[in-house]
Amino acid sequence: QVQLVESGGGSVQAGDSLRLSCLASGQSFSTSAMGWFRQAPGREREFVTAIGWTALRTYYTNSVKGRFTISRDNAKNTVYLQMNSLKPEDTAIYYCAAGRIVGGPTTMSADYWGQGTQVTVSS
Repeated sequence: QVQLVESGGGSVQAGDSLRLSCLASGQSFSTSAMGWFRQAPGREREFVTAIGWTALRTYYTNSVKGRFTISRDNAKNTVYLQMNSLKPEDTAIYYCAAGRIVGGPTTMSADYWGQGTQVTVSS
């Protein structure tokens, strides 16, 4: 069992940066792949980025490559999402997830979800 709590969302201007954090509790964190998904109004939840449990591999959806960076600190049971050069189309609720890397277009299968944190980017 893993419980996830996100923080760090907010309202920013286009071009600004934000860092999201996700604090996990439970024994499975250090052996779980971790990721971030997002859901914009009127749209389905989509994969954003993931990191393997060893942190050696990271995965990004094309629209955030070069702008977002995922990292994890297993000693702190925390995964981070550094978001730079934010765009209005990044506006969404961002969800932290714990699960497995499955590859392919799905990339990550989530077993546990956080409650989400709102990110709003204005132009």
